[in-house]
Amino acid sequence: MSNSLYTRKSPSFSAKLVELAPESFQAFGEFNKHALGAGALSVKTKELIAVAAAHITGCPYCIEAHVGKAKGENAEFQELLEAIIVATAVSAHSTFYNASNAWNAYAGSAGDELYPRSNLQLIEKLEETNEEQYTLFAAYVNTALKPKLVSAKEKLLIAVGSAHITGNPYSLELFTQKAKEEGITLQEITETILVATALKAGSALAHRVNALEAYERS
Repeated sequence: MSNSLYTRKSPSFSAKLVELAPESFQAFGEFNKHALGAGALSVKTKELIAVAAAHITGCPYCIEAHVGKAKGENAEFQELLEAIIVATAVSAHSTFYNASNAWNAYAGSAGDELYPRSNLQLIEKLEETNEEQYTLFAAYVNTALKPKLVSAKEKLLIAVGSAHITGNPYSLELFTQKAKEEGITLQEITETILVATALKAGSALAHRVNALEAYERS
């Protein structure tokens, strides 16, 4: 018997839970199909966003599924890696920008608002505190967003989708602004958000096989 808690299970195994809530599973399946279907964004672009999102949720099932779908849309592995690097940078960005809350907590100046827009100005304080590390971090994020096989527009869409997975308001604010400056439309932003939503929900749903196994094992 494998010691791994995460293994591939047969469709019949996970179908046990589907049978208990068929309407809900069908509703999610329809939503997921439309969210990942062609619209203002191509299926390939949506799959690049999905691959990035899956790396933030850490769902191995989603990674495998969407890497396969992206490959089916003729995405090269280099493109997938660029998408993953953007997701990594946005995850780091979300963590770093929470340091503004740490600054307020340390200074004893935290107010009732948990994520005031004014906190964005505190990043300058962080730069003053450790200019070398701040400069290296900023260069890292900028490098991740530079167009290569994946265009600047696609990378910003990936960044916006990734920011919705992390849920960090500062990352949402900054990357959405950058996307608008790049000429990305509200329709494209909306479709990106729906892809991120599908991936965040899908990662929970995909782990149903592990929940079922744990339930039956205990």
